[in-house]
Amino acid sequence: MSNPVSPMKSFLLRVLKKLVWMAFVLWGITIISFTVIHLAPGSPTDLETTLNPMVGEATRKQLEALYGLDKPLHEQYVYWLGRMVRLDFGNSMSADARPVLDKILERLPLTVGMNLASLALTLIIAIPVGVLSAWRQDSLFDRTATLFVFMGFAIPSFWLALLLMMFFGIEYQWLPLSGLTSLDYQQLNVPEKIWDLARHLLMPLTVYTVGSIAGMSRFMRSSMLEVLRQDYILTAMAKGLPTRTVIFRHAMRNALLPLITLLGLSVPGLIGGSVIIESIFALPGLGQLFYAAVMARDYTLIMGNLVLGAVLTLLGNLLADFCYGIADPRIRSGGKDV
Repeated sequence: MSNPVSPMKSFLLRVLKKLVWMAFVLWGITIISFTVIHLAPGSPTDLETTLNPMVGEATRKQLEALYGLDKPLHEQYVYWLGRMVRLDFGNSMSADARPVLDKILERLPLTVGMNLASLALTLIIAIPVGVLSAWRQDSLFDRTATLFVFMGFAIPSFWLALLLMMFFGIEYQWLPLSGLTSLDYQQLNVPEKIWDLARHLLMPLTVYTVGSIAGMSRFMRSSMLEVLRQDYILTAMAKGLPTRTVIFRHAMRNALLPLITLLGLSVPGLIGGSVIIESIFALPGLGQLFYAAVMARDYTLIMGNLVLGAVLTLLGNLLADFCYGIADPRIRSGGKDV
């Protein structure tokens, strides 16, 4: 008779399998991304040679050899992959030629901090709104919330950003229009620096959050309505359990399961969703860095950002699996992957 596998050993095996699977998926993503960006029109040498009449074909070939672009595509990929495994993404092909990893780590705190703050605000507002809208379906609160939600869906983020800038930055001059800090930031004391940062980030954070609240509150409402129609909820209410207990202990916990998937898929938006907002408000984040890299055909910097986005996506899915196990004990006891 075989000995049963301990829960800890089973957990470690599941984690190991998922990590191996993530490594293969990441490898496939890098192959596709590397191929696509090199097949796109343009080259990193174009900005340095096309607009300069003094640059000839010999100079162009020297630049291509300097960047390794004169080699076959598969050799370029193998060389890049060998460096990437050592967390060496090479140097940027822009004029500063700084290490790609340094440029990403320099911009990472702002983008991640903004998105985490926006996510926290979204959850704090969207979950209660979705739960109450489902519990009081077709009530005045539900209709009002639905109206504001559709407005949030309909307003493009760039248009909302321009409206906020026009009213709060130009008309009333309550908030700064762009940038991360004021010119006299270094001369301020600590509380004044915190207030200065908050004033600069208030409008971008609002733009980040409005659209997310609209989508997540509707998603939570739909999930909650489905759970409230289940037999065990009707039975709990028939037994006379308090409404608060039925909603928050039984219904909401199960309604959060689809929301966990949505949160896991929203992780890669840390980079992609910040491109427009950071460009409008001139914030030195990853979105602006990625946009500048694409415009300059900076292959190494583009690949560094794409790898970061792929890793965030895979980690988001892994985190969602673990949260499933926390939210639903049946997944843990059933022996499924978490």
